[in-house]
Amino acid sequence: MSPRTIIVTDRDFWPLSALVRAQTARFTRDKEHIDSLEEELARSVPVAPEEVPADVVTMHSRVRVRDLESGAERTYALVYPHEAHLPSGRLSVLAPLGTALLGYREGDEIEWAMPGGLRRIRIESVRQSWTLRAVAPARLTDRMKARHPLRRSPPIAQPDGVN
Repeated sequence: MSPRTIIVTDRDFWPLSALVRAQTARFTRDKEHIDSLEEELARSVPVAPEEVPADVVTMHSRVRVRDLESGAERTYALVYPHEAHLPSGRLSVLAPLGTALLGYREGDEIEWAMPGGLRRIRIESVRQSWTLRAVAPARLTDRMKARHPLRRSPPIAQPDGVN
């Protein structure tokens, strides 16, 4: 894992934080993966979806990766656990590779502990989901941004004009 700051949309940050809290609250065999996602979120910078560069991996991005040892390439859509279906290329953010990809950019090389050992991968291409920019971004108040998201439940952010 790299100490580098990663980019996450504010729309993804809150559900991912809630996912970490929910999974941490109950005993799970995936505790190590939850801890890795929590660490990634703790060093992330949440930004509005329209501010995310097109080459950054966000939730629902389609990502082509190359295993630097074997040279094998694979394309995945990074999704929430309930949407995951690996045979269809939908990779859960809680999977070791899913956590590794979140917030990184096209061209980045990542070393990450996988079940089969340490792997080095390179992000070859990123294609954003059409829904990422089609929906109005959630607005966060300064008070919400100041709170540590992994220790408290955030209030639900609403788009401007919604009560």
